[in-house]
Amino acid sequence: MFRLAWPLIVIQLLQVAYNVGDTFWLGALSPDAVGALSLAFPLIFLLISVGGGFTAAGAILIAQHTGAESGKGGLIAGQTISIISTVAIALGIVGYLVTDPMLALLPADPDTQARIVPLAADYMRVFFLGAPFLFGFFVFVSLMRGYGDARAPMRVMFVSVVFNLALDPLLIFGVGPVPRLEIQGAAVATVLSRAIATGIGFYLLWCTDVGPEIEADHLVPRLEYVSKIVRLGVPTAAEQSMSSLAMVGMTAMVATFPPAVVAAYGLGNRLISLAFLPAMGMGQATDTVVGQNLGAGRPERAERATWIASGAIAGVMLAAGAIAVLFPEPIVGVFLTADEAGRAETLAYGTTYLRIAAAMFVFMGVLQVILGAFRGAGNTKTALVFSVVTLWVARVPVSYVLIFVADWGTAGIWFGVVAGDVIGALAALAWFARGTWKGSLVDAEGEERSRRGTDEEPATAQSVE
Repeated sequence: MFRLAWPLIVIQLLQVAYNVGDTFWLGALSPDAVGALSLAFPLIFLLISVGGGFTAAGAILIAQHTGAESGKGGLIAGQTISIISTVAIALGIVGYLVTDPMLALLPADPDTQARIVPLAADYMRVFFLGAPFLFGFFVFVSLMRGYGDARAPMRVMFVSVVFNLALDPLLIFGVGPVPRLEIQGAAVATVLSRAIATGIGFYLLWCTDVGPEIEADHLVPRLEYVSKIVRLGVPTAAEQSMSSLAMVGMTAMVATFPPAVVAAYGLGNRLISLAFLPAMGMGQATDTVVGQNLGAGRPERAERATWIASGAIAGVMLAAGAIAVLFPEPIVGVFLTADEAGRAETLAYGTTYLRIAAAMFVFMGVLQVILGAFRGAGNTKTALVFSVVTLWVARVPVSYVLIFVADWGTAGIWFGVVAGDVIGALAALAWFARGTWKGSLVDAEGEERSRRGTDEEPATAQSVE
């Protein structure tokens, strides 16, 4: 599990390096540019989360079939690629067309509306045009993770990040014949870097022995596999969409504050995402380990791995929280280097946010591991439920009450974020301890074939909860 987890954690670190690179160079441009990312990211994530659910479904199926040694990993990988390619093109078109209407729905403060919203729109349009390249790399990482190989995606991600970090300052500020694109330059750099990663990833899948063996006819959609991917992918897509809608809801509340608060909220979230990296990597490793062990008929080993992962990530996140509490101002200040109006105010808000948010780091880490175990077992609906509890039963309502009813002001934002992960983690742990999540999709397929009295692959597979 740890051999699989560390490359996944590095991948998450490199993933955030995209965002940190953008934030650093845009912070050198202006605080308003950082604030624009705060508005843009939740809306972008709202659309790309739909495709993310189907990539997760492909990883789950490949993990369980790898554990069962069924020999169908290549076929499932091909079906996943076909579905995601179609979804990516559709979402890119939709995202480009609805950028302005989505931003218009935000109840923004007048200064925020005038200074930050137009910049967010510029960033989002470019980002959506590059959606197929973004999803292409997501597919490669998910398929390789389900197969049990996280090192190849890690190397590809490293190459992509190097390109992004080199392109960011060139395209944002302009050098020589390269035009000054400002915030659009950050989006162009990300899209070009992901295009490179997608090309390398697909070359490895098709032209080398890395990953599952995919043949040309595996790309032709087959109803029975498409239905499985959709059945598993829809709850995961819904889970991620609920997460992104909660982010949009939080952004809408934050947008009622002045630009300095908006920028501090976005900057704080970027820094929290750095602490989130080990949790995400361990959660993904747990997903694969649980899936392969359940596919191999070893549920007790899957459960033991989950408890080990929870304890390990709790220790790591406790250390990260301590650093955030002790040194918040130097950490936030690294990403606010532009000497413009609003810097001191943004720094003060961001420092407060990071110090308060540190209280949820341990809970955030354990929650991701438990959700990973549910997904690995094919219980994507269970993961959806606890994501809803975290975000829509706790975070958004608590934030609303603290901000607008209790009149806590900005403190209501910071404490509302913390409440969500604490409540969600405790609820998920209690459910996991019941043990009803254990079961294998591959076992369920075998039972279905027995009932039918045939060796044919069934049209759907049922998870055993």
